[in-house]
Amino acid sequence: MKLYRLLTAEDSSAFCHKVTEALNKGWELYGSPTYAHDPLSGAMRCGQAVIKDAPGEYTPDTKLRAQ
Repeated sequence: MKLYRLLTAEDSSAFCHKVTEALNKGWELYGSPTYAHDPLSGAMRCGQAVIKDAPGEYTPDTKLRAQ
C-alpha cells in the first residue's frame, strides 16, 4: 500500500526533527514544503508531505505514524 502524511508544525527545529524522523523511518519527501503565517497564533507554520510504500492493505484504521 502507498501511505501519505502531511507533517506540520510551527517554524522551529522541532519541525525539522519531525521531518528527519520520518525520513529515517523510510518515508520520502513528496512535493515542496509549504510555509504560511497562522493569524490565530501569530506564528509561521511549516508543512511537508511525505509518502511511503508499506506492506499490507490500507484501511481507515491504519496508524500512519506507526508505519
